[in-house]
Amino acid sequence: MNHEPVLLTESVGFLITAKDGIYLDATAGFGGHSEEILKKIDINGKLIATDKDKSAFDYCREKFSGDKRFSIYNTGFTNIDSISKIEFIDNFDGILADLGVSSYQLDTVESGFTFREDAPLDLRMNKGEGISASDLLNKFPQEEIAKILFELGEEKNSRIIARKIVEQRLTEKFSNTFQLKKIIEQVAPARFLNKSLSRVFQALRIFVNNELEELKIFLDKSISLLKPGGRIVVLGYHSLEDRIVKERMKYESLSCICAPGIPICVCGKVPRLKLITRKPVSPDDTEVGRNRRARSAKMRVAERV
Repeated sequence: MNHEPVLLTESVGFLITAKDGIYLDATAGFGGHSEEILKKIDINGKLIATDKDKSAFDYCREKFSGDKRFSIYNTGFTNIDSISKIEFIDNFDGILADLGVSSYQLDTVESGFTFREDAPLDLRMNKGEGISASDLLNKFPQEEIAKILFELGEEKNSRIIARKIVEQRLTEKFSNTFQLKKIIEQVAPARFLNKSLSRVFQALRIFVNNELEELKIFLDKSISLLKPGGRIVVLGYHSLEDRIVKERMKYESLSCICAPGIPICVCGKVPRLKLITRKPVSPDDTEVGRNRRARSAKMRVAERV
């Protein structure tokens, strides 16, 4: 499988604190990080993995079928508390989440994640859950489509694009990626076309997969499931998800959230995390040159106290 994990050495290096520990790869993908984790832990270590993408689940289950230290579940990372109960695990030594879409998903036409090939306009990680992107464009009110494109894609031309989407669906329902691409080509200046395409497809993908809300749930459950000294490592790829990770880690590291000017702390807050990376870790020029999709990655690490 042609997929190069981003910040592989750095992320696993931060993650592993005990070779005999229990670790969770919450976004297994096609096993890049899982493979490296298994190399670093010893015979007494254990790795649990989750992925809602059925093709990724099947691939990893086959790839690591001979390793008794490895278990994988075909579910999203919001269910890690249920998985820990199934595995009789109280706490993890480390939890890793790579929030990016895999190269396989981007390059596989049938996945509908790329605007570079004409494909069914779906964008769901799990085709059996929720609504597809085409259903969204065919059924949602114009104002709501514009809001999604602006808030989740930070697309400046969101209102114009939404209006044209509604105009087109009166005569032709959306089903394929190139139908949407043609509308964006009509609106976006040529020099900004690729950025607009990326923002619009990102917004739709985030919405149909409920990515930001699921990230918040995942962070909450992960922190509770870490043992003292255990670490959470998260790789984000756009400002919306990175902001959520940054703010949650910062909040959990604070010992006081009283309003400014109060002389004595009365909030009683107890920090649950210690920041390991004060600033996000980004790929160096060598990695970006080798893997262009790594250029927007930001990794943040915190430790349970």
